[in-house]
Amino acid sequence: MARKQRRSKLVIFSISLKLSEGYKKVTIYTDGACVGNPGPGGYGIVLLYGEHRRELSGGYQHTTNNRMELLAAIRGLEALKECCEVRLLSDSQYVVNGIMKGWARRWRANGWRRKKDEFAENRDLWEQLLQLCEKHRVVLEWVRGHAGNSENERCDQLATTAARASNLPVDSIYENYGRSLSHGLHELPGLARTKHE
Repeated sequence: MARKQRRSKLVIFSISLKLSEGYKKVTIYTDGACVGNPGPGGYGIVLLYGEHRRELSGGYQHTTNNRMELLAAIRGLEALKECCEVRLLSDSQYVVNGIMKGWARRWRANGWRRKKDEFAENRDLWEQLLQLCEKHRVVLEWVRGHAGNSENERCDQLATTAARASNLPVDSIYENYGRSLSHGLHELPGLARTKHE
């Protein structure tokens, strides 16, 4: 009986290994920036796949740094056209820990409550990020900002430039609801797309 169990475990491991090998392996660097917090904000993304490289950026008139950090991760994953194995590097511990330590999943399971009388902020973006992490095989890693990592520095440049651009669109959810996002709103409209992607 024990031998059969070992064989079944080996078969399952072999199948999952083959499935993992079938995924394209993509590296994504992300960063968010805000001129004032809140204030004009932007995000920057560098996607790397083999010899291919793609850069994305965008911004909003009035938002927060945390929202731009989250949106950078979201837009990076949204850019993938198929399910991938993703290594996503961010200098935001808020984003990395929210996913890797299970905070966001726990908030969602608790009706977006961090505590009995306190709701999680930026629920609209956390919902999107969780859905994308469930679609892809994603590992988030923290990288120290402004510490000489060339791709992180490039993302910072993209995000800062985007935040300072003219004619930025409105972060409609933040403008309309602001901090009330942390007070249990259940029906939220979609976030406006930027013009700079």
